[in-house]
Amino acid sequence: MILHFTKMHGAGNDFVVLDGTRTPIELQPEQLRRLGDRRFGVGADQILIVEPSRTEGVDFRYRIFNNTGDEVEHCGNGARCFVRYVHEHGLTDRKRIRVETVNNLLELQLQDDGRVTVDMNRPMFEHDRLPFNASGLVPRHEGGFELWPLELDEGRRVEVAVLSMGNPHAVQRVADVREAPVLELGARIEAHPRFPRKVNAGFMQVLSRSQIALRVFERGAGETLACGTGACAAVVAGIRLGWLDRRVDVQARGGVLTIEWPDDDAHVLMTGPAETVYQGEIEL
Repeated sequence: MILHFTKMHGAGNDFVVLDGTRTPIELQPEQLRRLGDRRFGVGADQILIVEPSRTEGVDFRYRIFNNTGDEVEHCGNGARCFVRYVHEHGLTDRKRIRVETVNNLLELQLQDDGRVTVDMNRPMFEHDRLPFNASGLVPRHEGGFELWPLELDEGRRVEVAVLSMGNPHAVQRVADVREAPVLELGARIEAHPRFPRKVNAGFMQVLSRSQIALRVFERGAGETLACGTGACAAVVAGIRLGWLDRRVDVQARGGVLTIEWPDDDAHVLMTGPAETVYQGEIEL
């Protein structure tokens, strides 16, 4: 089959975007892996598929697949690329749209400066929503939140804040994100048995109350240049722990994301760039 695609990125987190609004697109895991392969395919962190909505009052269905072929729940950087894509390809002329994911409903807004704001919904702290098995663990409380001890290989222990932004996150604070062992520890945290469905591992350096530097080892994808849900999770955790203000600029390796959480009952808002790189076709 010949597949037409658009390559996009949001702060360096890159995507292959496919239009399934006219003809359904059903790809096998090996085809998704081929698309995501940087040597034998197009290359991307995730593959995004635009589909017709199944729900009244919702504009599109938004499906996300890791480059390993697994479908996942949420990708904030992908959501920003999603709204740019449907505008650039004439699928809508509305600047504010609603999309449904496998487990969520998102509101996306294209700003006049070309950046995109995504309503990421409310963070979830119930352990069964991640899920996270805390049995037998004693957390350390700081501010109004908990830091949970995780035992890693060779007797190493880290403290993480756990929460869900529609997908699971474990966030730790580090002194210098550039020197943090993200690849080594990220893989261990991702597959830790305390997280039955695995977890995204965030490494956060607090630069000031309104700025952090962040690296994320994403579940099923490894370290990426930016992670939108990871940025939201890090800021929410930092606010709950008393480290951050309610509006924070997150410096990822691929660019800056602005995260706002106005109060504890509010939705989290993420604003950042979304750009088209090129269009093409591939035979699968």
